[in-house]
Amino acid sequence: MTNKAARNLFIFGSLFFFAIFLGLTYDTMGKLDKRAPEITEQVNAGKMVWHKYDCIGCHTIFGNGSYFAPDLTKTTVNKPKGYLKQFLMDPKSANPNASMPKLGIKPDEADNIITFLEWTSKVDTNNWPPKPILATAGGVAGRELTEGQRLYQSLGCSACHTINGIGGTTGPDLTTVGAKRDRVWLAGHFKEPKAFVPESPMPKVEAPDADIEKLTDYMLSLK
Repeated sequence: MTNKAARNLFIFGSLFFFAIFLGLTYDTMGKLDKRAPEITEQVNAGKMVWHKYDCIGCHTIFGNGSYFAPDLTKTTVNKPKGYLKQFLMDPKSANPNASMPKLGIKPDEADNIITFLEWTSKVDTNNWPPKPILATAGGVAGRELTEGQRLYQSLGCSACHTINGIGGTTGPDLTTVGAKRDRVWLAGHFKEPKAFVPESPMPKVEAPDADIEKLTDYMLSLK
């Protein structure tokens, strides 16, 4: 290959790949706005509260922030609003083992933060961060799940509760709950948590009575 041919190959090759780069950049920029929902006044107010209490000093969003506490990018997907609001206002009333101090967050500020976190949860992050591992009953690996176990998973119970070390830690460990509670207590607590535990941040289980019974059967099997 002559020097002229090599020079032409370099020049036209560089122009070709630069054109591809521009095309990909244009395509990406055109899709960015579609990956995030509209920013409302309440979303912006929530972001201001987020900065006011320096939440980023402990938490991350979209991977940015500190790693002392959980990432909150998709937290409203994994935790009910009632729990989040109570936790924000008084962490230990929602989770006695919480490390987060009581910051004096007011009810309206908590609502705004949750709205902001709802906004972050709707941003298309290409499935990041990964969803929490769904808990299955101990000793049933490889076997078909019962209807109660399927309900436990589909209702998102494992986002807050742990069974045999798998699941969330914001709610009580349910590994041996069947040895501690009876059917009446468990079924009633699913339907009206605060009637049984006044300070409970757990929301009502919105499911037909037949499903509540199946879920209760599963809880009773955990001994």
